[in-house]
Amino acid sequence: MDKYELKIMGWTGILLVIFLVTVVRAAGKYATDVPECIPYDESFTEPRIAQLDDNVYQVYMLAQMWNFEPSEIYLPVGAEVDFYLSSKDVVHGFHIADKNVNMMAVPGGINKTSAKFNEPGIYPIVCHEYCGSGHQHMRGEIIVNHPQ
Repeated sequence: MDKYELKIMGWTGILLVIFLVTVVRAAGKYATDVPECIPYDESFTEPRIAQLDDNVYQVYMLAQMWNFEPSEIYLPVGAEVDFYLSSKDVVHGFHIADKNVNMMAVPGGINKTSAKFNEPGIYPIVCHEYCGSGHQHMRGEIIVNHPQ
């Protein structure tokens, strides 16, 4: 082997180790959460909000051209929410701003993730997957108010 090839292989190995250490540290620091895939059931395609306890909710979201149902969700501060997401027509994206919630809505599939809303405010929901000519208007919002 040429001495330059050995140097390149050495630097490549060092950069690979740095990359892997960075990925592992970032995954631990940002507490990445992978959405759960749930077996398809027709009952998940009915958009609704279910309150299970004072601060525990289940939100069944339906993505369709070009909106989310329900499009406005009102929650108290401190609410813990399980989101169940499905699509009626094509693949859609589902991202909640300022939260670590990012899912895909796939026809015939149900995705689930959880989030906690500790701060009052308006959290926009956007579709981040091109779903047709009206995609830019596909929005929703979560409104978190002070507890009454």
